[in-house]
Amino acid sequence: MGKQDWKPGNMLYPLPAVMVTVSDGKGKDNIFTVAWAGTVCTNPPMVSISVRPERHSFHMIQETGEFVINLTTKKLAYATDYCGVKSGRDVDKFEKLRLTRVPGKEVCVPSIKESPVSLECKVAQTLELGSHTMFVANVVAVRVDEAYLDEKNRFHLEQAEPIVYSHGTYYSLGKALGRFGYSVAKKKK
Repeated sequence: MGKQDWKPGNMLYPLPAVMVTVSDGKGKDNIFTVAWAGTVCTNPPMVSISVRPERHSFHMIQETGEFVINLTTKKLAYATDYCGVKSGRDVDKFEKLRLTRVPGKEVCVPSIKESPVSLECKVAQTLELGSHTMFVANVVAVRVDEAYLDEKNRFHLEQAEPIVYSHGTYYSLGKALGRFGYSVAKKKK
């Protein structure tokens, strides 16, 4: 079998499915799901999310310049999907899904307690790209769930059973295949 030629499109899968929390700065918070999120830079630590301008949360990010990326897990899969299909205009997703707000440390946006990792972000640049606007942001604080720390204080995200999104479907991650550099590591005698 060969390969077929398709029209140009976004076939970069799987992607992290994250729940992004935002606030309007006046007491109304929201959670929405984003699959177009990624790492931009290590030093300074920066990430990006791409959001359609018609999304309810879009203007909250635009006006406050802040958001929190909350990583998702197998236990949070239902909430992740729900937050992607229900609008915050119509429902308080924290209340409906019984998720716990945690006040931000460096931003005025809550994180989700049930998430194993929360990245507090401040927008550094906004890029209007067409169907989506990309918010490039500095990571100003990181919070991790102590339940996934070992006795040496190393973090084990795999124990939280993170999920990804691929072409309309959520997947849990499988077994580890090797650590970074395993292909060139010297064999132990």
